[in-house]
Amino acid sequence: MKFAFKLVAVSAALLCASSAMAQKGETVKMLRIDALTGLLGPVGVNQQKTYQYLAEKFSGEGNPAGVKFEVAFHDNKLSPTESLNALKTAIDQGVRYIVQGNGSSVALALSDAISKHNERNPGKEVIYINDSAVDPDLTNSKCSYWHFRFDADTSMKMEAMSSFMEAQKDIKKVYLLGQNYSHGVQVAKYAKETLARRRPDIEIVGQDLHPLAQVRDFAPYIAKIKASGADSVITGNWGSDLSLFVKAANEGGYNGKIFTYYTAAAGTPTALGTGGAGRVYQVGVGTYNMGGQMEKWMKEFNAKTGGDLTSVQFAHIFSVLGNAMAKAKSTDPVKVAAAMEGLKVKSFNGEIEMRKTDHQLQQPLYMAVWQKTDAKNAYSAEKTGMTLATVKEYPNYVSSTPTSCQMKRP
Repeated sequence: MKFAFKLVAVSAALLCASSAMAQKGETVKMLRIDALTGLLGPVGVNQQKTYQYLAEKFSGEGNPAGVKFEVAFHDNKLSPTESLNALKTAIDQGVRYIVQGNGSSVALALSDAISKHNERNPGKEVIYINDSAVDPDLTNSKCSYWHFRFDADTSMKMEAMSSFMEAQKDIKKVYLLGQNYSHGVQVAKYAKETLARRRPDIEIVGQDLHPLAQVRDFAPYIAKIKASGADSVITGNWGSDLSLFVKAANEGGYNGKIFTYYTAAAGTPTALGTGGAGRVYQVGVGTYNMGGQMEKWMKEFNAKTGGDLTSVQFAHIFSVLGNAMAKAKSTDPVKVAAAMEGLKVKSFNGEIEMRKTDHQLQQPLYMAVWQKTDAKNAYSAEKTGMTLATVKEYPNYVSSTPTSCQMKRP
């Protein structure tokens, strides 16, 4: 297996420091295992640049522990097997912070493997930082003490989305479209549950699950959606599976609303162009035009890389880790994991909390609509002259959902 050894090699001095007090200037090695090639590669590459940018911003004086964050990357090609091989190599090289997010099937495999490794190898524990995988099972029936999720899960996002849709009285018929793996299945499940509770009059007129990152022409799906009479579509699609879908919707003349999780992700704004204005919505932990520090970072990131900083939850990771390491006075994963439980910090979207019961970050969510830029919403997504403008903010207590997690603690 090819592995960027030079990026993740850790000196003996740093390995010894892991059990000691966090020292200012100490380097915390992290490895992100995610797709960097293939149809979904552009999303991973954009996120790679985001990690590099934010790691620099949060290093040293950027965090209360004074540590330096260094993130290396491995292309897993969306394969759980490839991911587990990369995990083993990283552990052998002394990496104790593993990051992943694109693909809940990979997330579930990593969470299980890390839990088993930690149980069998005391003193060599690893923390799993989940930045984007939103399958609710990860913080419910399959929760792990060593897994911490920084994005809102599907149940949380659907609470906010359905709350918004509840007030849209013109919505009568909904079509569900998703990728055929756990994420797509869960999006459909929670869409049905929340709409039945909030808007029992809405009819689900169709549902499709398609292969992940394999469909190149969504025209047949658009034809089915139009034939169903659906005035709205809910989809958890991301990457090429969303950008090609919205492109087909534009070309096929579908004029209904499209409710998404990932409109802002690399490639989709360009595919949308001026199409979908006022009809395409996104639910997420942030959006463009938020003001404050995040807006400054977005502008600087765009100037430096030419891309959009859209995976804003990555900032939470460095904020929580830095505060937890300062609280623990250590970079030892055992002490840092304990310090993260129940930790509250102020981030770009208000106060966030790493819920102790299941390690699901609690945070505000936003509904935003695709529209032309204006004086209030000036950020041009992928230089399209279009943007996502916030139409509703949902505080923590609205998006928060209960958990069935029975945490097994060390």
